[in-house]
Amino acid sequence: MRPPPRTVSPVSRYHRACLALFAAGVATFALLYSVQALLPELSRAFGVTPAQSSWSLSAATLGLGVALLVTGPLSERTGRTPLIHLSLTLSALAGLACAFAPTWHALLGLRLVQGVTLAGLPAVATAYLREELPADRQGRAAGLYIGGTALGGMTGRLISSVVAEAYGWRLSLAAVAAVGLACAVIVASLLPASRNFAAGPHVALSRRAFTDPALLSLYGIGAVAMGSFVAVYNAMGFRLTSAPFTLGAAAAGAVFLVYPAGTLSSSIAGRLADRHGRRAVLPFGFLLTAAGLLLTLPDHLALTVAGLAVMTAGFFCVHGVASGWVPVRAHAGGVPAGQAASLYLFAYYAGSSLFGNLAGTAWSYGAWPAVVLLAAACLVAGGLLATSLRRVPSLVTSP
Repeated sequence: MRPPPRTVSPVSRYHRACLALFAAGVATFALLYSVQALLPELSRAFGVTPAQSSWSLSAATLGLGVALLVTGPLSERTGRTPLIHLSLTLSALAGLACAFAPTWHALLGLRLVQGVTLAGLPAVATAYLREELPADRQGRAAGLYIGGTALGGMTGRLISSVVAEAYGWRLSLAAVAAVGLACAVIVASLLPASRNFAAGPHVALSRRAFTDPALLSLYGIGAVAMGSFVAVYNAMGFRLTSAPFTLGAAAAGAVFLVYPAGTLSSSIAGRLADRHGRRAVLPFGFLLTAAGLLLTLPDHLALTVAGLAVMTAGFFCVHGVASGWVPVRAHAGGVPAGQAASLYLFAYYAGSSLFGNLAGTAWSYGAWPAVVLLAAACLVAGGLLATSLRRVPSLVTSP
C-alpha cells in the first residue's frame, strides 16, 4: 500500500518562500552592485574618469530597467517561478563572463547583458508574494526580501573590494558570480511552486498603471530614493580613497558592513506597515535617510560611517514599504501586479542610472558637498511624494 502524499503546511511553505526570496535578493544585489566598490580600481585599470567608471554600474541598471518592461508582462503569461530560476542562473553566468572582459567597452556590454538577465527576479518577486502568501504576512515577507537585497548589496561590495585588493578586480567579480550561483541553487531547492498564479493572455499595459495617483507617486518614490542612495555610494569610494581619509580599497570597502542596518530596517518597516499602515511608515523612512545623509558631511570617518548606516536603514525602510505597496495597490485597482511592479522597478533603476552618473559629475566639480546636495534634492522630492500619499484614497480589495 502506497503511503499518502506528504503535504506541506502553510507555515512551512511561508518560511520556504521567505528564505528562497531572501537568497534571491542576496544574489540580485550582490551581482548588480559588485562593481560599485571597484569604481576607483576600474578607473585606474582602464584609464577612464570617475564619471565614466560609473557606467559599469549604470549599464547594468539601465539594461535591467528596460528589460523589466518586458519581463513583468511576460510573467503574467509564463508564471513567476520559471522566470526567477532562469534569471538567477543566467545572471551569475554573465557575472562570471564580466571577469574575463578584455576591454572597457566589452565590460560595459557584458554588464548591460547582466542587467537584462537580472530583470526576471525583481519583476515578479513582490507579485509572487502577493499571490502565494496570506495578506497579513505580505508586509513582513516583502521586508525580508528587501532585507536580502540589502545583505546582497553588502556581500557583493565587500567581497569585491577585499578580493580586488589582494588579487585584482577580475577575480573579485568571479568570486561574486560564485555567490550568485550558490544562491541560485538555494532558490531552486526551496522556492515553492506557484499555486495561485493564473496565466492570462498577453495584454497591453493597463491604462490605470499610468493614471492611478498612488502608483505614480510610488514610481517616483522608487526613482528618487534609489537615485539618492546610489549617488552616495558611487561617490563614497572616491571620497574614502582620497584625502583626508586615503583608505585602501579593502578598508574603503569595509564601510559596506553597514548594510545589515538595511536588512534590519526593511524587516521592521514591513512589520510596522502591517500594523500601522504604509502611509504612516513611508515618510519616516525619508526623514531617517536624510538624517543619515547629513551626518556624512563632516570630514570625520566615524561620523561618515554612522551616517551611511543611518541612511542605509532609512533607504531600505522606504524601498521595502514602497515596493511591497505597489502590487497590493495595483491588485486593488484592477492593474496586473506584474505590470505595476515592473513599472516601479523601471523607475527605480532609471533613477539609479541617472543619479548614479550625475554623482560622478558632481564629485568632479564639487567633491562631497556637491554629492550630498544632489542626494538631498532627491530625498526632498521623495518626501513630498510620500506625504502626498496620505491624501490619496485607499482602494478596497475584494475578498
